[in-house]
Amino acid sequence: MKYSFFLVAMLACMGVCAQQLPRVKVSGKNFVTDNNQPIVFKGLDTSDPYKLKKDKQWNKRYFQEMKSWGANVVRFPVHPANWRAIGSNAYLQLLDEGIQWATELHLYVIIDWHSIGNLKTGKFFRPSYETTVIETNEFWRILAKRYGGNPTVAFFELFNEPVNNNEFGACSWADWKALQEEMIATIRSEGALTIPLAAGFNWGYDLTEAGANPINATGIGYVSHPYPMKREKPWMEKWTSDWGFMAEKYPLILTEIGFSGSEEKGAHVPVISDESYGEAITTYCNEKGISYTVWCFDPSWAPMLISDWNFNTTRQGKYFKTEWQRK
Repeated sequence: MKYSFFLVAMLACMGVCAQQLPRVKVSGKNFVTDNNQPIVFKGLDTSDPYKLKKDKQWNKRYFQEMKSWGANVVRFPVHPANWRAIGSNAYLQLLDEGIQWATELHLYVIIDWHSIGNLKTGKFFRPSYETTVIETNEFWRILAKRYGGNPTVAFFELFNEPVNNNEFGACSWADWKALQEEMIATIRSEGALTIPLAAGFNWGYDLTEAGANPINATGIGYVSHPYPMKREKPWMEKWTSDWGFMAEKYPLILTEIGFSGSEEKGAHVPVISDESYGEAITTYCNEKGISYTVWCFDPSWAPMLISDWNFNTTRQGKYFKTEWQRK
């Protein structure tokens, strides 16, 4: 009986090890796997795991559908208010479940601290985004300790959408750079191998100041959220000057893209557009080897990819699903 127990335990360990994904790291301007092969991520943004749990949709079926579309990465937006509402232990259990399903389906994970506003002044877009420097660093300390050695969790997105306009108060790039460097130091102090992702201003769109004065840390990536109304057509040259130029030197991942037809539920600035945006952004990313995830795999968070929990597609959902499966 004693030997049988150890045999079962050993086989169980072998099963877990066999499921592990190759670890992702940074090499020059690329994300690469353990064998130094460049990897480009194309994936989907979930809604908040706590919201999905309340909707009874936080399950493996949800992940299987994302995988069937052709995703190789999923992004979990953790709202500070939800993190506090149920407590860190309960929320970590949700993340544990999602990470396990992702591992089983060979999907990488981005965990995003989903705040919008000015962390320096403490002014935020909505109450659900309210947080503090102390809470933000404590969140990343907890996450780094728990998931920093898990190769499925490839990325920690430090702060969703920083804003420094008149409504939210002043914050210089030097200030925001220092705050992100503090988060990275917190993560690294726990020995985490996860790649931090850093954002610029204008609701996470603009990386020009980051290009002029980069984050003082190695092994990181940068993000942008280039929704269609951030710039007028033609987009491509403007995208290059605003954020695309960073892909010449650093790994870049667009952790929110997407569009909504003006007639669709939830259509709002800055996401209103049509399939021409989908064609432009996917062509641009394909040509430059830029990774991206599309917002949002939920029938109520706009711009939506699905119109119901049978996973019927919206306009953008149809575009991206067809685009990925065609290739």
